[in-house]
Amino acid sequence: MELFKKVKVFDFVKYSNYGLIASIFLLALAFALLFFKGFSAGIDFAGGSAGQIRYEKQAPIEEVRALLEADSRFKGVRVSEFDTKEEISIKIPHNDALEGANIAPILEKLLEPSKASGGEFEIRKLDSVGAQVGDELRQKGIISLLMALVAMMVYVSFRYEWRFALAGILALIHDVILTAASVIVFDIDLNLEVVAALLTLIGYSINDTIIIFDRIREKMLTDKTNDITLVINEAISHTLSRTLLTSLTVFFVVLTLYIFGGAIIVGFSLPMLVGVIVGTYSSMFVAPKLAVLLGFNIEDYHKKEMMKTKRAQDRAKMRAQYEGGRV
Repeated sequence: MELFKKVKVFDFVKYSNYGLIASIFLLALAFALLFFKGFSAGIDFAGGSAGQIRYEKQAPIEEVRALLEADSRFKGVRVSEFDTKEEISIKIPHNDALEGANIAPILEKLLEPSKASGGEFEIRKLDSVGAQVGDELRQKGIISLLMALVAMMVYVSFRYEWRFALAGILALIHDVILTAASVIVFDIDLNLEVVAALLTLIGYSINDTIIIFDRIREKMLTDKTNDITLVINEAISHTLSRTLLTSLTVFFVVLTLYIFGGAIIVGFSLPMLVGVIVGTYSSMFVAPKLAVLLGFNIEDYHKKEMMKTKRAQDRAKMRAQYEGGRV
């Protein structure tokens, strides 16, 4: 299936100049957010409890917050609307006084006065994670992300000429940083869902880049032109239909998750929405341009490929002579 019946060659290398400027600006903002604001750790990593409470009428958020804050065990509690006006989300920071305690009856007792304005309520969900378990999950999450990045780095290092490999790795790091920053922008708690989204993005983004890099390498070997700009423009233009179809398919699937999955899986769906856009954009406008800026020389590449071909032919000739008994 093709989006475009006739391939038109666009000047992606020229547009990449603007893309790099935009990326530098966005990365500066991302680093500012990461260093000065930082992530809001969810209970998966920080420990504590999280629950959902549904009222018969509109939930009295301010009253609930005041009732819980009045108890020293619930200091720093975060109360917010969850999907509907009748339902609220409660996030309770780790407190030694609540360690191992059954929090549900405590909440029911503390929130008893809120029935006057909100009606009867039901605790629909309540999860708790200890501080030690949260610390272990945080360490494992960081290790899994680092291992995935290292694995992709090793893979592309063996697959491509070192400048293209380095460009692919830098583009991948670029995608992860921008997507991670979006978690802060949209005020999403850093939890296992976010880690899962970043791991998925790593695989998706590098695959997108590899498709384009493979076509660039194919064009360099078949066209025998020494104009790297023309090669990159033709390669990206010929893969544009496939790239957009794949990206749009993933985007609409994740968009469906975001719309119908609601706040329950927003930690996965929203970062993935951002990641699909960033990953597609970097594969076309960042990674190929970085390879050029790193000093890739297509003439030297052609010479090396000719030497490889000559050595392969010489080995084949020697093997034929040996098998024929002439050596």
